[in-house]
Amino acid sequence: MRKFLIIFALALSLISCGNDKTIDNKNYQTFGIVNQDIARDPNIVYEISAGSVIWGIILSETIIVPVYIIGWDLWQPVRAKSTTVTN
Repeated sequence: MRKFLIIFALALSLISCGNDKTIDNKNYQTFGIVNQDIARDPNIVYEISAGSVIWGIILSETIIVPVYIIGWDLWQPVRAKSTTVTN
């Protein structure tokens, strides 16, 4: 039973609700605190993934899932930033 719970916790740690998105034929990935310097694009609008937060709260006792979500999968790309200039 213990082995099953460990394998189950590891499998859940790879599951999240943040979605990658293709904008202007380029794929943008989700990011968290750990990889924000690498994955975040300043020309893209991001929002916090509600599904990832909910899973992080529900599975907070596992410790692994919230660490993964906060570290690598908290924000998801939404759209490109507007480049309109107003006078």
